[in-house]
Amino acid sequence: MKAGCSPLHAVIITVVQVCSYITTISAAVILLVKPIRKKVLGTKNEEDGMKCLLRSDMMKTYYHHREEKKIRQFEYENFILEYKAYKAKGGNSFIDHIKEQVDEWEVVS
Repeated sequence: MKAGCSPLHAVIITVVQVCSYITTISAAVILLVKPIRKKVLGTKNEEDGMKCLLRSDMMKTYYHHREEKKIRQFEYENFILEYKAYKAKGGNSFIDHIKEQVDEWEVVS
């Protein structure tokens, strides 16, 4: 205990230090668990496959309507949902350019 510190002050300092250590260790564990879980459970391949299917379906919709630049409302809504899922899965920015073009199309009922 430092000179001039009360026992309560020393306990508070110790508690703060322990909390700091716990927070640091927890952050490190959280950063390591996700990649390890993906490798052990094999979900990395599933996520890559899901991204591929989402991108493929969005591109199919894009190429189907790109000449007329019109898209049905339900197709547009599906496109947006697929886009959000694709980006949430860590999809690259290639599809951003496609979405910008689709956003400019006329949406018909």
